[in-house]
Amino acid sequence: MRDYKVKSIAALGRGIDVLLALQDRHVASLQDLHQQTGLSKTTLIRILHTLHRKGLVWQRMADGAFLASHRLRSHVQVNDVDWLVETAAPILQRLCRQVSWPSVLSVPKEDHMAVIETNSPLASFDLIVGPIGARIDMLRSSSGRAFLAFSDAEQRAAVLRRLRATASPGPRTAWDDDWIRHIIATTRQRGYGVRAHDYVGLYNDDRASIAMPVIVTGTVLCCINLTWRAKVLSVEEIAHLHIDALRDAVRTLETKLLAGLDHFTR
Repeated sequence: MRDYKVKSIAALGRGIDVLLALQDRHVASLQDLHQQTGLSKTTLIRILHTLHRKGLVWQRMADGAFLASHRLRSHVQVNDVDWLVETAAPILQRLCRQVSWPSVLSVPKEDHMAVIETNSPLASFDLIVGPIGARIDMLRSSSGRAFLAFSDAEQRAAVLRRLRATASPGPRTAWDDDWIRHIIATTRQRGYGVRAHDYVGLYNDDRASIAMPVIVTGTVLCCINLTWRAKVLSVEEIAHLHIDALRDAVRTLETKLLAGLDHFTR
């Protein structure tokens, strides 16, 4: 570069340092960035706020961690979890404002579903929802059932093979073909998965949930659920009140993900 006789912009330099730190660490808390850059937390918050408004940084709802936006990448893959969460975040925020109960965004991981985001911190009603990476039962959770019911036969068979090959006794229902066909048929008929009444979840809780699949180019990428206290409302009551909001969230995410794929494949 030519030797221009000008001063550099210190504030811009600090912003770039923060972006480079995020790209280096992939995921970082405010404390992580403070330790890596040496900048005060007050300065970091101002920088992150500015970068967020420019669409270069986003913040995960579940734990408040910061990540660099997919807009800084040259391409994304359909199963890119960070891109999926960044795209889903504003949709999950709006859904929580509409229904007040929390939701979880989860993806299939071999023989289970894994939590990748939740709007639980924004919910009006306090519920314990699994942290990032938490495992969700594939056969008894609403998200697992939604995934199995709307996946193609090859995907479903692969999951069942993994469940049946587990070293532990494993879920006996994985071997019950009639039971599995029943769950798939009823889930497809409803259009959403329903959590098993005897599934206690991660914290031996009293929650109920329903979930719908997010399908892009014929593949179930993830599921969005809606979870609430079972003693407060029945599945039928929740569906009557909020199924349209949940369906709208799913359809909006599908549209945005497809548009994103189109953009990066041009």
